[in-house]
Amino acid sequence: MIETIYIESEIRSHPRTESILSRFSKARIVECERYGEVFNPKKQNFRLQKKKPAFILARKHGNFILDAPKGFGIGGRKNYYFSHMLNCIYDCRYCFLQGMYRSANYVLFVNYEDFQNEINNIVEQNPDEKEITFFSGYDCDSLALESVTRFVREFLPFFQKHKKAVLELRTKSINVNELLNHEVIPNCVVAYSFTPENISQKLEHGVPPVKKRIQTMKSLVEKGWRVGIRLDPLIYHESYKKNYRKLIQEIFYTISAESIHSVSTGPMRFPEKMFHTIERLYPDERLFAGPLENRNGLTSYSEEIETEMMNFCNTILENHLPKNKLFSCLQSSF
Repeated sequence: MIETIYIESEIRSHPRTESILSRFSKARIVECERYGEVFNPKKQNFRLQKKKPAFILARKHGNFILDAPKGFGIGGRKNYYFSHMLNCIYDCRYCFLQGMYRSANYVLFVNYEDFQNEINNIVEQNPDEKEITFFSGYDCDSLALESVTRFVREFLPFFQKHKKAVLELRTKSINVNELLNHEVIPNCVVAYSFTPENISQKLEHGVPPVKKRIQTMKSLVEKGWRVGIRLDPLIYHESYKKNYRKLIQEIFYTISAESIHSVSTGPMRFPEKMFHTIERLYPDERLFAGPLENRNGLTSYSEEIETEMMNFCNTILENHLPKNKLFSCLQSSF
């Protein structure tokens, strides 16, 4: 699975580094001073790297926990996100990471303890807050590479001790053994991202089929875990009403409404520069030839189309869930 692992010299003897290396003893090991030496150079071939990405093990220095972008949240007053890893195993055409990073290699920050210390500090600095949400899965999939990262294995016990800190694990992965084998903690939400099956097959390369994701959610619910649904981004297409209606009905046919923590919807939006970078990677991609326009520095559907899609999906969702479980994510920036 992993043929090459780059390692920053300063974390060569870190216990997490040694654990990973012991599990991938056949990988080629290359030491470097800073991960940016490998990750940041210009003129890298993102598409070629995506076929066989290397792993880069590094230490993150500062900015462990960041304020969530405006409009990104599920109702709480305090929303943060953190990225223990950069880049995703999946290959979704609409993913902003392709326009953000020059490299398709994976960067794993092994100093989990520093992320946890910062989360602990934020909780202690907000004694009057009943709930503080921390989102993972912004720069990667939270579960897909658990066999390598052991992120869930190490962060669930931590959040178990911090009852008012809520962890959202955003994912498309069906790799949930770690969750199924762990004691359920009420302050964790496993949030699954969906597009209709016909769109997923065209745009979400390497992602488990919609039916498998729904069945995986069901297995988590039966175990007692709280789950969320993320219809974000909403993809406009000729039959979007028919296909999103079918998707939502399929989810609620399988998962009881009482088991769902929240549902969020959001339109497809890119900063203009980021969009042009992605467009150059996929010049023949029909998604980017759709009814898109530039508004306030963002490339997106027209306001009319965005509103129409959001209203349509929320109207259907309101047949299944109370409004206090429905959220609109309208990120104004990245």
